[in-house]
Parts: sequence; structure tokens; C-alpha cells
Amino acid sequence: MVDLTDLLADLADESEALDVLVRPLPPAAWARPTPAPGWTIAHQIAHLAWTDHVALLAATDADAFLSSVTSAPDPARLVDHGTEEFLAPPAELLTRWRAGRASLAAALAAVPPGRKIPWYGTRMSAASMVTARIMETWAHGEDVADALGVRRPATNRLRHVAHLGVRTLGHGFAASGRAVPTAPVRVDLTGPDGDTWSWGPPDAADRLAGPARDFCLLVTQRRHRADLALTVTGPVADEWLDVAQAFAGPPGAGREPQADGVSA
Repeated sequence: MVDLTDLLADLADESEALDVLVRPLPPAAWARPTPAPGWTIAHQIAHLAWTDHVALLAATDADAFLSSVTSAPDPARLVDHGTEEFLAPPAELLTRWRAGRASLAAALAAVPPGRKIPWYGTRMSAASMVTARIMETWAHGEDVADALGVRRPATNRLRHVAHLGVRTLGHGFAASGRAVPTAPVRVDLTGPDGDTWSWGPPDAADRLAGPARDFCLLVTQRRHRADLALTVTGPVADEWLDVAQAFAGPPGAGREPQADGVSA
């Protein structure tokens, strides 16, 4: 079990790492396009600010959150509408994102043990919600880094992203309209410090192995499987690479293979 306080500290650190990347940018740079079609760097930060806002609502007023979901005029564009709603000039957007993530952290720290927080298509504990926020912050941070042409160093916070990626194996299949497999998959990932992170039975016939960062890029759909140094054994593990999705909601569009074929 991971302590909630430790999880919140990792979320704060992941957010600060992205904050450090964007805060020195001149206003014009916030309009730079990212790999997400139609989204600029400003859209990426606005999306995180909006998601923190709705997560705060879910953690503090479940009825209001559920009402906001059922009353959405266009559920298919809920994320885009929310992101656009939170767009603002860079200085204002940064202030809004910082205040929102601080309020969310305080609210999640106060969630009673055992209470489940409603979310899109599911309910989760406070610890799971924090893990999901770490995943999203890292993933959208990768989009910003790609837009700026920089590669961020991998950290041990990736273990949270990888853990969520493993736990959502069934969701990825179901979201893509495929039968959820019953065969277990053994996952062995190499962390940034060279240690091995493992999930699943050691004797499983289906297996996946490779760098932790590559697996996290896969499950957040930030890279195509062809650009990652992941190896698989067995049909379930192989199909998983096509549908892996650590985030809630319908299947994402994913990314096309890089033109130069260079591994991430």
C-alpha cells in the first residue's frame, strides 16, 4: 500500500516539474502546437486545470459532479469543452492551475478512508484519484516537452503511471470493444535507477518487458508501439499493446509511428 501523503507529494513534484517547464515561456510560445491535434501548450495546461477542477468537485460534492456529467450538452466533447473553458492568458492560466491543484490536494487529503469518489464511468479511492492525476500530469507534460523539443528525465514517479497501466489492462480491451482476457500477464519493467518493477504471476505464459518509461508512453498513448522497446510473449500481451489505455473514457486515437522510426 502506498501512503496517501507520499502519493500527494509525488503529485506535487510531478506538477512542479511541468510548471518549471512552462513558466519561463514567453506568451507566444504557449500557442505552440503539441502532438495532440488542435491542442497548444496552453490547451495542455488548461486541460490539467479543468480536470483538477472537476476532480475537486467529485471529491467534495458527488451529487454536483454527477449532475455535471449527466447535464453535459455534448458528452463526446466534454473534455474539449472543459479545456476550452479554462483557456486564459498564460499568467492567468498558470495561477488558475496552481490554485486548483493545491485545492484538490487538500480535498483529497481529507477524504475519509474507504470512501469512493465518483469519476467518469467508475468510482475510485482518494489514492487512486491521486495516482490518476500523476498519470495525467506526466502524460500531458510529455506533450508539452514534445512541443518544446526536449526530453524530460525519467523519475521513480513513473512507477505510479506503470501501476495504473497494469491495473487498467481490462479497461483497454473493453474500451476498444474487445473481450477482456482472463489470462494473466507478467510485466517486468526496468525503472530509471535500473531496478525491476514487476506485476503478475512469475509463471504467466503472456509476458511484457522493457523500460518503464516506454511502457508509460504506451499506456498513456503518447507513442505508438512500433517506437517503443517493449517485448511481448503470448497473444494477450501482444494485443494489449494495441489497446492499452490508462485513462478513463472511450478509446483514444493513439499516435502514429514516428516517421524516422526512432525509439522513444
